[in-house]
Amino acid sequence: MGTKMESTGIEGASEAQHSLESHEIEWSKVGIMRALIQREDPSAKEIDELMIRRFLRARDLDIEKASSLFLKYLSWRRAFVPNGSISASEIVNELAHNKMFMQGLDKMGRPIVVAFGGRHKPTKGSLDEFKRFVVYSLDKICARMPKGREKFVCIGDLEGWGFSNSDIHGYLAALSILQDCYPERLGKFFIVNPPYLFMTAWKVVYPFIDNKTKKKIIFVENKKLRPTLLSDIDESQLPDIYGGKLPLVPIQEC
Repeated sequence: MGTKMESTGIEGASEAQHSLESHEIEWSKVGIMRALIQREDPSAKEIDELMIRRFLRARDLDIEKASSLFLKYLSWRRAFVPNGSISASEIVNELAHNKMFMQGLDKMGRPIVVAFGGRHKPTKGSLDEFKRFVVYSLDKICARMPKGREKFVCIGDLEGWGFSNSDIHGYLAALSILQDCYPERLGKFFIVNPPYLFMTAWKVVYPFIDNKTKKKIIFVENKKLRPTLLSDIDESQLPDIYGGKLPLVPIQEC
């Protein structure tokens, strides 16, 4: 018995040591990457180390690949968000659809976002405006991150979704922005109330989703909706439309 307990203790200490070493390696790579990207783009000195670490993790700690992605991000940000942020006046059509909400935290302290796919009207706005809406929303979400948290949870509600809501170009643009410009921000993505028709669009989009993101996507059966959400979200934090206690707040009011 004593030998077994001693063995378990040794294994635990070994795992802790390995975790510490991995942590040190990761942060040493953050330092190397910072030096590289600042040499190429001096504006990178304003970027915090947690952001650099997210890009590194998105590329499995490959400094060269992560640095390339990060430099592209800095260039994109300057061109697409020249004023530093997207204003509500730039996305009037998108906000009018009232399709993105935020309220509450999951059991890990991550902000909860709810997006209604059936309210997306691609014919009422341009692709550029939709992309600005995506950036506006992600910036809002990131600004509301509690201290010590870097990821959010999204519930994609597809009730009422039909072909008039289908927007492959928009979905791919949003996916590209999320994966390439906000890496390691999505914690989990619940897809709820998906109609059979949606799978046609899903088959087109799925190959463009990177493997890390694919692992975070969960299709929820209608009959298991509430218990599935409650496994990650306390009732006090669950949106009231799913039987919880919190009313949804439009993203523009957050």
